[in-house]
Amino acid sequence: MEIISQLLPFVFLIAIMYFVIIRPQQKEAKAKQEMMEALKKGDKVVTSGGFIVVIHKVEEKFLSVKMNDDTLVKITKDAIASKYEDVISKSESNGKA
Repeated sequence: MEIISQLLPFVFLIAIMYFVIIRPQQKEAKAKQEMMEALKKGDKVVTSGGFIVVIHKVEEKFLSVKMNDDTLVKITKDAIASKYEDVISKSESNGKA
């Protein structure tokens, strides 16, 4: 009985860490993966460097993106931070609050 009462706080601590830290990170990673799989030609995205680009061609590990009318650049899919529409909707909702 003494062992259970000594281990109980550790069990609660691990449970709290799971629900506060680990689970939200897993949900966010899953949402980003789904967004990456749904990317298609013509989508506007924001890169991790802050560039707003339009997808020109989707490959397995890379994307060809248009930075302007004359410039085509090939980047890795990991360089995509989010879709442009998501950034706009978040900034609008933050501005209204």
